[in-house]
Amino acid sequence: MLDERSRSLLKTLVERYIADGQPVGSRTLSKASGLELSPATIRNVMADLEELGLIASPHTSAGRIPTARGYRLFVDTMLTVQGQNLTGIELQPDQPQRVITNAAQLLSSLSSFVGVVTAPRKPSVFHHIEFLRLAERRVLVIMVAPDGDVQNRVIFTAQDVSQPELAEAANRLNAHYAGLTLEAVRERLRSEVDALRSEIATLMSAAVQVGTEAMAQEQERVVVSGERNLLTVQDFSHDVGGLRKLFDLFEEKTQLMRLLDVSSRAEGVRIYIGGESQVVPYEELSIVSAPYEVDGQVVGTLGVIGPTRMAYDRMIQIVDITSRMVGQALSQR
Repeated sequence: MLDERSRSLLKTLVERYIADGQPVGSRTLSKASGLELSPATIRNVMADLEELGLIASPHTSAGRIPTARGYRLFVDTMLTVQGQNLTGIELQPDQPQRVITNAAQLLSSLSSFVGVVTAPRKPSVFHHIEFLRLAERRVLVIMVAPDGDVQNRVIFTAQDVSQPELAEAANRLNAHYAGLTLEAVRERLRSEVDALRSEIATLMSAAVQVGTEAMAQEQERVVVSGERNLLTVQDFSHDVGGLRKLFDLFEEKTQLMRLLDVSSRAEGVRIYIGGESQVVPYEELSIVSAPYEVDGQVVGTLGVIGPTRMAYDRMIQIVDITSRMVGQALSQR
């Protein structure tokens, strides 16, 4: 455990480094901390903090900078979030895609970093289904969700199925399974498959698989805004290779979805700092994120991605307020 003096000096060092972007020396720390300590005493405390892995010394400077572990201790135990002037911002109710696009742009503009928002997850429920014979052993599956969204997929059957048989399968699904989640339909089909003709059971199982895949594709959407802001960040400007990795992350989005999926299982605003875990794969990168809710249910995640040297107190407010606005905008739509 750190004593009060060490905690105060670490807090001051992190705040100064975030503000100035320069390694903090003992003389600067002595003036900024307000503590009546000699430079020698401060150097001794800094040596202890460095031994604990909370700060480090760049090769080109006698000053110190926070490590990932130092940032973590700072945001977990020392950070104070004070009310800041974020009035005048709003997010209008609209179609879900426009809401999340506008939210990503808002996060980016307020933070001057990268804003990311995942699309609202839809319940995996179907309202109506139809089968249309296209050719021998080729069938078009038309699935309609409760919100009117339509998914079309072509499936190939092991044997040819007539249009009357396709109609029978669709009627059975619509009469007995419409309104259930796809997982519930799958479970019921397992227990009822023996009572169905093999071609009908195969069609119904294929329809459930089509719906599951369609929902999975829908839920992978993520909107990213402000990637170019990172080009002006001092911490990244000297590392072209690191920037290329970051842009690959935003381009592929699969890894980004995994990062945000971790946040969706947490309550409130969470901070992930690069270099401290496998959650954030880049040492100089941090993510401040929060889930957003519609009608009391978590349906998506949003956040700000930027350098570890960011004003965490402000980012927390930006992310928290935006998550609430997204939830309200989607609820009022």
